[in-house]
Amino acid sequence: MLLQVVSTISNSSLLQPGFSLLNFNGHVFFFGQKGWPKRSCPTGVFLLDLKQDELKMKPATFSKDSCYLPPLRYPALCTLRGSAESDEYQYIIHGGKTPNNDLSDKIYLMSLVCKTSKKTTFRCIEKDLGGDIPEARYGHTVNVVYSRGKSVSVLFGGRTYTPLAQRTTENWNSVVDCLPSVFLIDFQFGCCTSYVLPELQDGLAFHVSLARNDTVYILGGHSLQNNTRAPNLYRLKIDLPLGSPSVTCSILPGGISVSSAIVTQTSDTEFVLVGGYQSDNQKRLVCNTIVLEDGRIEIVERASPDWTPDIKHCRIWFGCDMGKGSVLLGIPGASKQLVSDANYFYILRCKEAEEDKEEEVAAQTCSQPATEDPGDSTPFEDSEEFCFSAEASSFDVDENDTYNEDDEEDESETGYWITCSASCNVDINTWVPFYSTELNKPAMILCSSGTGHWVHAQCMDLSESMLLHLSEANVKYFCNEHIDLNKGLQTPKKLVQLKKQPMKPLRRKAARKLTAPVKKSFLRRLFE
Repeated sequence: MLLQVVSTISNSSLLQPGFSLLNFNGHVFFFGQKGWPKRSCPTGVFLLDLKQDELKMKPATFSKDSCYLPPLRYPALCTLRGSAESDEYQYIIHGGKTPNNDLSDKIYLMSLVCKTSKKTTFRCIEKDLGGDIPEARYGHTVNVVYSRGKSVSVLFGGRTYTPLAQRTTENWNSVVDCLPSVFLIDFQFGCCTSYVLPELQDGLAFHVSLARNDTVYILGGHSLQNNTRAPNLYRLKIDLPLGSPSVTCSILPGGISVSSAIVTQTSDTEFVLVGGYQSDNQKRLVCNTIVLEDGRIEIVERASPDWTPDIKHCRIWFGCDMGKGSVLLGIPGASKQLVSDANYFYILRCKEAEEDKEEEVAAQTCSQPATEDPGDSTPFEDSEEFCFSAEASSFDVDENDTYNEDDEEDESETGYWITCSASCNVDINTWVPFYSTELNKPAMILCSSGTGHWVHAQCMDLSESMLLHLSEANVKYFCNEHIDLNKGLQTPKKLVQLKKQPMKPLRRKAARKLTAPVKKSFLRRLFE
C-alpha cells in the first residue's frame, strides 16, 4: 500500500468531512462542498482533476430539465444499473443534511448527459415513491441487489431527529438512531416496502455495506442508544420471485468494531477496508481485506501503509473511495495556517506496485473502472460540525476555468448573522427559533431593491403564513426600508379613457338656421 501526498490549491477547504465522490466513465466528481453554492459553481458538483500531485476542481453543469438538488451532506449513494452486466448506470442519492440541518427524505437519480474536454453536464431527477417511504435520515447506506433478472435497492440504518412530539428546548436538535428496518425500493414501479427482521435489534449509523448479486453484508457501525461500536456482521439475502420479495437476515461471526470506514474495490471479488474509528477518541489505523465469493465473506487483516506522523496524531480523518483501489484521505490542517479550515490530503493506493504502474495514467485523472461493483458503499464521518451545499442550475465554463474561492463573497457578511436593517435584533448568541421551519438558523428573505439584499423574516414582522406564501409565489418582495422607495419608482398606472358619445345629427331646419348667417357673411366679404 502506497501513501501519496497531494498538493492542493487554495480551494481545498471546500473538501470537508461528509463529502461524496461520484464516478462516471472513469472521471471522479466531488459532491458536498462546504458552505452555500457560489457563482463559480452553482451546482456544487466538481470534476476532480489530479495532475502532477496537484488537485484541481472544475465546475460541472446540470441540464435544463434537471430538478433542484438541495445541498446535502452525509447522504447515501450507490450506482444503479439496468442489469448486473450493464455498462450504463446512474447514481442514487438519498437523504442527507441540508445547510440548515434539515433532513431530507427525497431520493434523486443522477446521470451523465455529456462529457467533453470543456464541459460536463449531468441530469438530476427526483423520484416519487409510494408505500413505506423511509423517514428523513443521514449516515445510512443504500445498495442494489440482483435476483432472478430483477433489481431492487436496499436501504438501511442512519440517524434522524427526535420526533417533534418528544422535542424540548434542551434537546431540539438531538438525533436518535433510526429503527432497524430494511427498505426495498423498486424504481421500476416506484414503490417501497419495509421489513422488520428479528436479527436486527439496534439501529446503526456510519456502518459499511457491500452488495454482491442478491446479498448485502452490513459491517460495523455506531449505535447512539448503546454508544457502542459492536463487531456487527449481518448478511441480508433478498429473493425477488414473481410475487412478494423475500428478505432474510443472518448474524455472522468475524465482524469488526468500526464506524465511518472507507471501502475500495481492488478486484472483482476483493475489497479493502481503510480508516474509521474504533472508539470516540481513537482512530482505526489497521486495514483489512474483504473477499466476497460463493455466497460467503472473508475478512483478514493486511499490512497497513506507513502512516505519516500527522495522520497518526490527528483527532479526526475523513475521505472517500476514488476507485481502482485508491482512497482520498483528508486530515485537518494546522491551526497556524492562514486558512483555518484548510486540510491536508493524501491518496492511498491499495493495489500492488505492478498493478499501479499499469493504471498510472488512469490514476492521474482520479479514475475508476466503469464496471465498478454496484455494492460499493459511501463512507461517512462521525464529525457533524461542518456544512455543505449544492444547487442545480446550468452555466458555461471554460476548460481552464477552475474554482477560485477568492472570487466569492465573504460569508461572514452575507450569511445568517448579518445586521439586515436598522431595526435588526437577531444575535447569534441569543437567537431562538421563531418560525416552525427554523432549527438553528434564522429564516431570511431576499429584498428585490437594487441589486438585492437578504433580510431576516422576523425583523420584517412577517407572519409564518406570509413567509410561506412569499417563498412559494413568484413575486418580488421589498423590505420595510425600501417599500416606500419602490412605490415612488413604480410607473403610474395607465388611466382608462372615457368613451365619448357621438353627437346626434341636427335636423334640417336647425341646420338652415345655423348656416344662413354664415352664407350671408361669406357673400358680403366676397363682393366688398
